[in-house]
Amino acid sequence: MMFCDTSALAKIYLAEKESPAVRLKLEAEDQVCISELGRAELMGVFHRRSLTRKWTRDQFMIAVRQFTNDDLGGFWTWLPLDGAIVEAAAKTCITLPASVFLRTADCLHLVTAIHHRFAEIYTDDTRQSAAAIALGIKPRTA
Repeated sequence: MMFCDTSALAKIYLAEKESPAVRLKLEAEDQVCISELGRAELMGVFHRRSLTRKWTRDQFMIAVRQFTNDDLGGFWTWLPLDGAIVEAAAKTCITLPASVFLRTADCLHLVTAIHHRFAEIYTDDTRQSAAAIALGIKPRTA
């Protein structure tokens, strides 16, 4: 079982150089957990690719269908983004050293991982990795 953030989730559906390695790693797991936030973030990634014309509308819809099929097939285990996690994320932002760059969505992913007692997070985001270390979570990459 592993926990991943949206940067890792997106690699499954994007044709990038890291995608094959990420796909192999995630497909080898018996369970891949992610914050519910990842669902909305991923659709935002897809939308930006369409908006910036990196994808045609057909490519956009193919990615949405692939994600939907994976989701319905139980590939992803969605962890709830509840009030306790949001409150803990707010407190985390207050207590982090000023030298740690942490975006709101990244904080929510990390706090979700902590809340569910994951010691590692699979990410393709270097800033997320640095913040994970600051919060005592080991970042893993492809």
